Amino acid sequence: MADAAQLPPEAQTPPVGGPGPGPGPGRAEGAEGTEGLFVVLGAGLAAASHPLLYVKLLVQVGHEPLPPTIGRNVLGKKVLYLPGFFTYARHIVKVDGRRGLFRGLTPRLISSTLSTITRGSVKKAFPLEDMEHVSNKDDMKTSLRKVVKETSHEMMMQCVSRVVSHPLHVISMRCMVQFIGREVKYSGVFSAIVRIFKEEGILGFFVGVVPHILGDVIFLWCCNLLAHFINTYAVDDNFSQASVIRSYTKFVMGIAMSMLTYPFLLVGDLMAVNNCGLRAGLPPYAPVFTSWIHCWRYLSAQAVVPEQDTLQQGLQQVDLQRSGFRLQLDQSPILMAALTRAHRRVVCLVWAVSLESLRKSGKPENAQVLNEPEMLGQKTALFCLS
Repeated sequence: MADAAQLPPEAQTPPVGGPGPGPGPGRAEGAEGTEGLFVVLGAGLAAASHPLLYVKLLVQVGHEPLPPTIGRNVLGKKVLYLPGFFTYARHIVKVDGRRGLFRGLTPRLISSTLSTITRGSVKKAFPLEDMEHVSNKDDMKTSLRKVVKETSHEMMMQCVSRVVSHPLHVISMRCMVQFIGREVKYSGVFSAIVRIFKEEGILGFFVGVVPHILGDVIFLWCCNLLAHFINTYAVDDNFSQASVIRSYTKFVMGIAMSMLTYPFLLVGDLMAVNNCGLRAGLPPYAPVFTSWIHCWRYLSAQAVVPEQDTLQQGLQQVDLQRSGFRLQLDQSPILMAALTRAHRRVVCLVWAVSLESLRKSGKPENAQVLNEPEMLGQKTALFCLS
């Protein structure tokens, strides 16, 4: 190994197309095929989870077409319960039919595809082979330096893909909230692009992108650093399943961090539909926000309202807007957000199992694409963000 390390790069690289880790036509085609598989798999997961995200968005903006019911919580106290996902979904089907559950799906699929392709392009421009991966043999300072370097690389990929895909995300959000006012302002992807450009300019495509990026950045750094410290200090090397635990620590931390960064994503989604000419973005559903900071402060103020009797407070606010920051833990925004996160965790597990099966297939082109620190961790955990 020492002699091989002293050889020039040309001597260490096998002939093109030959065996070994060197780049060849067959290997490149395999990598492209695997990337195509990720695009198709991501599109399928996006389509499967779309009804949940659709219902959650309508709840986030305060649309309550069905009356609340009086029930009791686990302590026996009377509380108001707003309709759950299945009741809400049945209402959508009753109004728009089954196809109505997939309103706004087309721009969302395009956004998901753009995000996947952009991440792949950034990886090719800044290949991971040039980066040092964390090893159990590294000392504390070296391993932390590598984690910081890897996280910076992941942050760059995520920020670029977020900026590229955000215009289609805005269109998808606006298509979905048209259900509230029965508008047809955004009837297609291309017509929506032209309308947004004429009415709001180029900045209209990036409304709400800042809180989304902040949420992604905070998520990545917290997830990676916490996973690193847990693997370093909490997992004992003498434990027989230590390697298995370490491989999934980042994934579990991603699920936990998605709850921490949820407020950023909530603000970003509300800003995407605010003051765009749709009923969902205007009073009484929401005031007109001048910036995402204004929206954040408004929602934060709603969260510190003095707590009253739960039933009385709910009855007084049936006709007011609900938001994901309220202290009313028995109201639907938080319940629906939790339901959606739970569903996405199941989807993430399916995603992880699929990737693991590709890893175990033994094909070198799959191993090259899948053997990356964020693939089973960040990519699946970022999908939990909503």
